[in-house]
Amino acid sequence: MHRQKAGFPIASGQHKDLKKRMLQWSQPLSILLFLDNNDYPSPYSRYECLLAAGSHGNIAGNTSDALSLLAEHHKEHQDWLFGHIVYDYKNYLEKKLSSSHPVKTGFPDIHFFCPEIVCYIEKGSDTLVIESATFAPADVYEQIINTEIPQARPQPALRFSQAINKTNYLQTIAQLRQHIADGDCYEINFCNHAFCDNALIDPLQVFQALNSLSPAPFAAYYRLEDKYMMCASPERYLQKNADRIIAQPIKGTARRDADMQKDTEIKNALQQDIKERAENVMIVDLMRNDLARCCETGSISVDELFGVYTFPQVHQLISTISGKIKKDIPFTDAIRSSFPMGSMTGAPKIKVMQLIDQYETSRRELFSGTIGYISPAGDFDFNVIIRSLFYNASSQYLSYHTGGAITYDSDPLKEWEEMRLKAWALERIFT
Repeated sequence: MHRQKAGFPIASGQHKDLKKRMLQWSQPLSILLFLDNNDYPSPYSRYECLLAAGSHGNIAGNTSDALSLLAEHHKEHQDWLFGHIVYDYKNYLEKKLSSSHPVKTGFPDIHFFCPEIVCYIEKGSDTLVIESATFAPADVYEQIINTEIPQARPQPALRFSQAINKTNYLQTIAQLRQHIADGDCYEINFCNHAFCDNALIDPLQVFQALNSLSPAPFAAYYRLEDKYMMCASPERYLQKNADRIIAQPIKGTARRDADMQKDTEIKNALQQDIKERAENVMIVDLMRNDLARCCETGSISVDELFGVYTFPQVHQLISTISGKIKKDIPFTDAIRSSFPMGSMTGAPKIKVMQLIDQYETSRRELFSGTIGYISPAGDFDFNVIIRSLFYNASSQYLSYHTGGAITYDSDPLKEWEEMRLKAWALERIFT
């Protein structure tokens, strides 16, 4: 597909205002994805923001062939693709797995679209680039900069119901610790589901409130017809840059404190915490094994182990693993080899995914799946969908999931408190 491409200067200090206008301009479209880095410094990220607006065709499917179709489509067209893979796509990648809980939000298992218009700002750039298959970039730019930003309105007061109450949550942690003691697994990611029926919200206003309260490097606003995701994720799942594959799993969480000295003490304690380091290193080993399936022998390296990164509500322990992807294989094999991401499953992977379906009471759907882009050159960047709200406008069903990694050393009460800490920003905007 031929795209017209042009760049437009951004006045000093106007980046945030321009992002808001881009989002507001895209609202009439039924398919769009906005990815926001929120000015986080990183040697890996290429874009400060990306907006994919409208659709020139979709790649979707509820079979294991969908990833192959995605690779074939890209090879033929060499164009932008944006989209998602839900957690439950695991069932098509591994015959032993299934999902026993009902679908609520309704995102398809895998869906990518070729956008009519792509707008982006590269990291450190003062230029908005517009690539369009249908309209002159200058016309699109004029529409964006002349779009009015409506005044932010208060969010409705909503109360979420917890699918698993505190008593049952603590009991389940005890049962999972017993599985670990019995040798069934080493670590398992266990999550709770919270929901609100009959929720009437403005999804864009909700995203902007969440993105303001909890800015994150993998924030995303996604609309697919009547289904919406408002995401404040701090975690990268997988990136491909030329022949290099990079994974950055998060395992290890500690709260922030308003007192700077105490906050620094909490941060240092997280870096030295034996339990948190054990959780992290288990997932690093798992990701090394996953990437070894699609990377050249001997190319896997751990570039950073136990890095501590600070976000508005929490400190996180993040490690970076990379490898050189094998020649002459589809780039989607890197996803096939490692999905779902180990930070949201545990180890050993297949067994813990079976336990997750057994002990969690709700289908994860898009939560702990991934969303992102594939560039015309075949590079990609995908996040881990956490710290996110999901909304079906037709059924007015609003929900989120939060949880954490359970090891034998886990304290059930502390696990409950960590789960609630991660939910704070998601609920705070409605109170």
